[in-house]
Amino acid sequence: MNPGDTLEPREYAVTRADLVAYADASGDHNPIHQDDEVAKSVGLPGVIAHGMYTMALAARAVSDWTGAAHVVELGCKFTNPVVVPAEGTILVRVAGTVKSVEDGLATLALEVTCEGTKVLGMPKAVVRA
Repeated sequence: MNPGDTLEPREYAVTRADLVAYADASGDHNPIHQDDEVAKSVGLPGVIAHGMYTMALAARAVSDWTGAAHVVELGCKFTNPVVVPAEGTILVRVAGTVKSVEDGLATLALEVTCEGTKVLGMPKAVVRA
């Protein structure tokens, strides 16, 4: 890895079934992640993916690029929701650029988007180079 390198973008299809599975695994059964009426009643456009699920997709991309054992740090802010349709899928895209390499560690700047909108703010990863 060298500063300026771009990493092959990854795309992940997200379905309502994925949200149910994530809720079961994480214990986060907030109905905004499964019920359109509840989501809309609190001002959301519809059912949204869990923020941590979206972050996990970014982690999956970093792991695909570098190997899970190489990931040292991952962070982001949750800025925009991923609205998941009742039928079909929505795509989350993860792109990355090597910002720096120093002392055997590479810092990756990530861009995580859904339908062209950034859904994670300032996502970055630090990996063993």
